[in-house]
Amino acid sequence: MSPRSASVNEELRRRSRERLLQAALELVGERGYEATTLGDIADRAGSARGLVSYYFPGKRQLVQSAVHRLMHRTLEEALEREPRTDDGRERMARAIDAILGLAHDRPVLMRQHMAGLLQGEGFVQCPEQRRLSELLGQTIARYGSGNVPSDYPMLRALLMGAVYSALVPGVPMPIPVLRTELFERYGLDWELGIPPEARAQAGTPDTDLSRFFATDDRSTPPPTAEDPADDRPTEPSDA
Repeated sequence: MSPRSASVNEELRRRSRERLLQAALELVGERGYEATTLGDIADRAGSARGLVSYYFPGKRQLVQSAVHRLMHRTLEEALEREPRTDDGRERMARAIDAILGLAHDRPVLMRQHMAGLLQGEGFVQCPEQRRLSELLGQTIARYGSGNVPSDYPMLRALLMGAVYSALVPGVPMPIPVLRTELFERYGLDWELGIPPEARAQAGTPDTDLSRFFATDDRSTPPPTAEDPADDRPTEPSDA
C-alpha cells in the first residue's frame, strides 16, 4: 500500500479533531463534566484513545475548546441569519441574544464552561477561542466603538457576567432581566435581535450539534495511533 500524501494526512487529522470536539460537547451535555472521561470522548468520536493528547493537553482544555466552538458558531449563525444586515445595533442585539440563548438552551455546558474559566489556566488559547474573540471584536467595531481594544473586553466581561448570573444554582437571574440591562447599556431597542417571546414561539432548542463540526465524510477512517504517517502518542489517555 502506498503511503498517504501529506494533504490526506492533514485532512484526517482535521476530521479527527472535529469529531473529538463534537463528542466532548455531546457527552458533557448528556452526563456532565465529572462523569465524562477522555476515554468516553475518544470512543464516541471513533478515535484511538492515545490520540486525544495529540490534540489537547487534557480534558479541561478539550471541553473548553469544544464550548468555544459552540459559542462562536452559534454567534456566527446569529450574525449571518436572514435577513442579513450591516446595522451595528442589530448585530449587537443578535450577539447578546445568541450568548444569552446558550445559557438558556445549554445550561450544563455553559455552567461547566464558566467553572472551567475560573481554574488556574483560565482561557485556553485555541482556534475556537480566537474566532470567538474575532467575532465579538467585529461586533463592537460595527456597533460604532471608537476604542475597540478597550470596549471589546468590556463587552466580553458583561456577557460572561450575564451568563454566570443566569446559571448560578439556586439564585439565577431571569434572562429577560439580564437582556434588559444589556440592551439599556448599549441603547438597543427591545425589538432588535431575537426577543425572548420570539424564542419561546420557536419551541424547543435544536439539539443537533453536527452542523458546527466539519467532519464531512465519516466513512473515511480516522488516523490511528499505529499509523506510521503520524508522530503521535500511542499510550491511552483517560481522565
